[in-house]
Amino acid sequence: MNSNCAVFGCTITNRNTTMDTKTLRQKILDLAIHGKLVPQDPNDEPASVLLERIKVEKERLIKEGKIKRSKKSAKTSDTPHYENVPFEVPESWVWCRLEDIAYIASGSTPDKTCFVKEGIPYIKMYNLRNQEIDFDYQPQYITEEIHNSKLQRSRTEVGDLIMNIVGPPLGKLAVIPATLPQANFNQAAVLIRPYKYKEDLVLYLKSYLEEMSEINSIATRGSAGQVNISLTQSQNMRIPLPPLAEQQRIIAEISKWFALINQIEQGKIDLQTIIKQTKSKILDLAIHGKLVPQDPNDEPAIELLKRINPDFTPCDNGHYAQLPNGWTTIKVGDVAIYTNGRAFKPEDWMRQGLPIIRIQNLNDKSASYNRTSQTYESRYLIHNGDLLFAWAASLGTYVWNGGKAWLNQHIFKVEPYPFIEKQYLYHVFKAMITEFYTQSHGSGMVHITKKQFENIKLLLPPLEEQKRIVQTLEQISTKLDEIMESL
Repeated sequence: MNSNCAVFGCTITNRNTTMDTKTLRQKILDLAIHGKLVPQDPNDEPASVLLERIKVEKERLIKEGKIKRSKKSAKTSDTPHYENVPFEVPESWVWCRLEDIAYIASGSTPDKTCFVKEGIPYIKMYNLRNQEIDFDYQPQYITEEIHNSKLQRSRTEVGDLIMNIVGPPLGKLAVIPATLPQANFNQAAVLIRPYKYKEDLVLYLKSYLEEMSEINSIATRGSAGQVNISLTQSQNMRIPLPPLAEQQRIIAEISKWFALINQIEQGKIDLQTIIKQTKSKILDLAIHGKLVPQDPNDEPAIELLKRINPDFTPCDNGHYAQLPNGWTTIKVGDVAIYTNGRAFKPEDWMRQGLPIIRIQNLNDKSASYNRTSQTYESRYLIHNGDLLFAWAASLGTYVWNGGKAWLNQHIFKVEPYPFIEKQYLYHVFKAMITEFYTQSHGSGMVHITKKQFENIKLLLPPLEEQKRIVQTLEQISTKLDEIMESL
């Protein structure tokens, strides 16, 4: 097994590497805060000396009136004692409270009248996205007057760390960027501003808090399921403080690994996109006779159609002059019987009985079912393997495998004629979905009428070629799905 995988917990099976990047990030942070990500250097100045230097700076700021001494710290010793620390740290490290090394301030919420179209940026928790400040997302502004008066305590500076204290979720953290030289923030967060060595400490504290163990240990849950952390709890958070030089090495190592993980994740996204595009291209090749070779021994589609129905008249092939050998053009309405579902009403719904299949049940496996124990016409009944087509709201084709059920309106049950394979028709409809949307109408709930739907043309191969196409598509799709699942 690869040594890096052994350290970080990757799983290797059957020559395929399965890497949970979220877990990998967490493992890296866990190693970092326990002093196991980078080696200790005996030449580093101990964290105890660093802590004393920070305390001196804190006292200076207090004397100059730039910050206030917290009521609790005024009554207790400046040297905290930690008897119940969550874990042991290297000898050169020291445990401290967050307020020992940083100024902590809660946010404020101004009156609605204080909000303006242009002014001081006002950060809300929805602006904390992907551990960064995204102020382009629904920006809000307050007046400069309120920023410098009633909301003075929550004024931010470039390089400050913002942490949300109301969730779920907790653990949203972001550093105030240089693009926001002046800003304010709401009451659902706290500001963390180190007294000294701000740039280094902010990056280290952000990494430590992102590990979440300390946040989870102090969070309280309200009756409505809301989780939160108070200002006092924030101030008293336990911090394992490494020497400053080691902090710098830790951040550099985390940055290196996270950059690699970002590449992996982006590569995963890119590969998923390629797989989807590949599937689409293969489908397009299939329905145009370019996926499998034609066999001169196959009975041509037109002959099969006329043998089944001597009165059958094929469509004009003018637009398809280069039809593959044995293929013909036919209307969608001529390949199957289309039965619309029943218009079930709320009074038909019951707690028990067979499920009623709505479009949301086809698009979302977790969507709840309406049910009924009543009996209706058998044409509305569907079974495993039935082909369905949703013609309203979101157009799409599906193969039902959820057991016996009733079909709701806005969905066709598709019963193909003997000259066309059900699975082939399923794939054809998937490939033609853009054309179906082109024929649809409606700005809100799009839909396509049965007449419009049935008049759309499709290319029909010989029956034996249909079978070969389906077999090839399923083989390729299985391999691509395996690749997708391994990502």
